[in-house]
Amino acid sequence: MKKILIVEDNEMNRDMLSRRLIRKGYDVEIAEDGALGLAAMKSYTPDLVLMDMGLPVMDGWTATSNAKSDPEIAAIPIIALTAHALEADRVRAMEAGADDFDTKPVDLPRLLGKIEALT
Repeated sequence: MKKILIVEDNEMNRDMLSRRLIRKGYDVEIAEDGALGLAAMKSYTPDLVLMDMGLPVMDGWTATSNAKSDPEIAAIPIIALTAHALEADRVRAMEAGADDFDTKPVDLPRLLGKIEALT
């Protein structure tokens, strides 16, 4: 079973996405901010991370950049998720080290395709 870490501060988004992924057969772990997300990447060792960009404590751009500069977790694919659909947001996420980018609200079939392509 593939493990996915969802780093998301919005409870409704976390609940909706985690339930949908669990129904699709994924093992899901949750972190509520970027700092907790980095710690969970080391302890949970997910196959993929869904990283919200607008997080408290440490935002998703910083958490992604820190993850990709840490040899222990750098190889874990990260899909950046944001409600901001501007090209500049996609570029910023990719520059931080994200492996892919998607917008919220989540289009599950599209997101599942991206997850499968990276795991």
